[in-house]
Amino acid sequence: MPKFPVFAAAVALLTAAPLAAQDAPSSSLTYADLVDLAESAPLVVRAEIRDQAVLEPERSPGLAPGHVRLYVEARTQALVAGDAPLGEDLRYLVDVPVNEKGKAPKLKKTQVLLFARTVPGRPGEIQLVGEGAQQVYSAELEARLRPVLTSLVAPDAPPRIMRVADVLGVEGTLVGESETQLFLETEGDGPVSITVVRRPNQPPRWGVSWTEIVDQSARPPQTNTLEWYRLACSLPAELPGEANLSRDSRSRALAARDYDFVIDQLGSCDRNL
Repeated sequence: MPKFPVFAAAVALLTAAPLAAQDAPSSSLTYADLVDLAESAPLVVRAEIRDQAVLEPERSPGLAPGHVRLYVEARTQALVAGDAPLGEDLRYLVDVPVNEKGKAPKLKKTQVLLFARTVPGRPGEIQLVGEGAQQVYSAELEARLRPVLTSLVAPDAPPRIMRVADVLGVEGTLVGESETQLFLETEGDGPVSITVVRRPNQPPRWGVSWTEIVDQSARPPQTNTLEWYRLACSLPAELPGEANLSRDSRSRALAARDYDFVIDQLGSCDRNL
């Protein structure tokens, strides 16, 4: 039996924040999962679990079926991201699936990657930020995560997309010629626009501009980059009718078709968490 004050500390943590569950293994995390976790976490910590204790069901409100709630003591191995001061010893709560015997898995000596925040006024205690915020550590997982962390703090990091503000489709002078421009509202009002250009006997071309310049030479974002994530994981599946500024039915249909084209080109924002 662990020799730390499990229940008093656990109750204090329970009142401070929602719990996180470890359901999806690190190998199944998608790019979107990694961005979701990293963007929500002021701290990313590599740690080794030193001890654990199971909380009774009555002290585990909201526990999902097939899970147990653990109070964990861990030892800091490295601060992967964040600048909050951390000591060597960490304490936190996590919900984990039971094993095939219906018991809590034995996690002692397991190295984990924690997406967390500190607890004000409680040194050494952290709160995991959400589902999947405790992951079994691997060099492969860290290698996938580090470019995400770097892109999120880059000076030119693309802003979060809030909504589709305006879309305007215009036919050209030649049959089959057209141009559609989509203007997106972002957090912080940073300019983002998408242009779709069609020319006779040519495949449609499209691209995104993250500056105030609407550039026909802009290119699509590469899949599994932060630029792609901002669009693929934020844009609605269908063009909102109020955003379509085209007046006549042909132009409105053109704008809607080009919006559908962009969504199809971006592909789905897959998540396993």
